[in-house]
Amino acid sequence: MECDYLKQKKILLVDDEEQLRDMVASILAQEGYVRIRTAGTVKEALEAAREWEPEFAILDVMLPDGDGFGLLEKLKERKDIPVLFLTARGEDEDKFRGFGLGADDYVVKPFLPKELLFRIAAVLRRSYKEETPRVRLAACEIDFARAEVLRGEERLPLTAKEFELLSVLYRNEGRIVTIDGLCEAAWGDNPYGYENSLMAHIRRIREKIEENPSKPASLLTVKGLGYKLVLRR
Repeated sequence: MECDYLKQKKILLVDDEEQLRDMVASILAQEGYVRIRTAGTVKEALEAAREWEPEFAILDVMLPDGDGFGLLEKLKERKDIPVLFLTARGEDEDKFRGFGLGADDYVVKPFLPKELLFRIAAVLRRSYKEETPRVRLAACEIDFARAEVLRGEERLPLTAKEFELLSVLYRNEGRIVTIDGLCEAAWGDNPYGYENSLMAHIRRIREKIEENPSKPASLLTVKGLGYKLVLRR
């Protein structure tokens, strides 16, 4: 669950090569990182930082209006977020300078997508290892660390199946999760025949998380397709 939570972190990707930005953003999205914003200049990156408050940054060293080192310093003045350099400049002097300024890792282009994903996951785990997800919905909060629903002073425990179903819905927050996908998450590789059980579990989950389970505001049915979870921002 920790890694799934880390994939909800807001990632700022800064590189002046549009094709590379798109490629890295696509690699991240395919891996399940759902909150990505890109920038091509120092100016754009700082504007994004002000507006969006990223929680992790991937920076190129060479940028049209400055360099990644100066950008790192400005980002960390606002908030001490983890930073990974992704750059064609692999000289030891550059690496030492980056690490000296507080960079968490340094990946040299060209790179293997799998290596980049491993490095990103490692930095996020180190930086946010104490965090566990506590998610706000319209009528309650879900504390995944304790497998509980919090409604005012009331704490409602989740069963193992309810926890699994809410976990996969949370990982895909705002997106449709198919009936087959939810059955597989809760009952394993052979999910067929569990649709009625799924509907019963969804009903019980709604009784815990919704103000009015008959008119759900957080766990929505998408007719003919599946369900999606809507968080409160």
